[in-house]
Amino acid sequence: MPARRNSAHLFAALGDQTRLRLVRRLCDDGPMSITRLTAGSRVTRQAITKHLRVMEGAGLVCSTRHGRESVWHLDARRVDEARTYLERISRQWDAALARLQKFVEE
Repeated sequence: MPARRNSAHLFAALGDQTRLRLVRRLCDDGPMSITRLTAGSRVTRQAITKHLRVMEGAGLVCSTRHGRESVWHLDARRVDEARTYLERISRQWDAALARLQKFVEE
């Protein structure tokens, strides 16, 4: 399981609708520039940049320079960490609910 402090930053970064859309786009379409990430969106390049910086701080994305543009890449390992963390919490809740059901039925 990932460290709690890292998980808190990760889930804070994922806790925004715009950032979740960015994660989805990077998952579906692969690495992209800010220009491509803002295409068809009402969100400004400056706002997208700020969201990407938050995600970068949480280890979700990184960028590489290609000429004058930065191309943003999703770190799938961090998404897997979030999934693993949520699966563990889900198992714990399932076990707690099973204990409660057993208690109520007895």
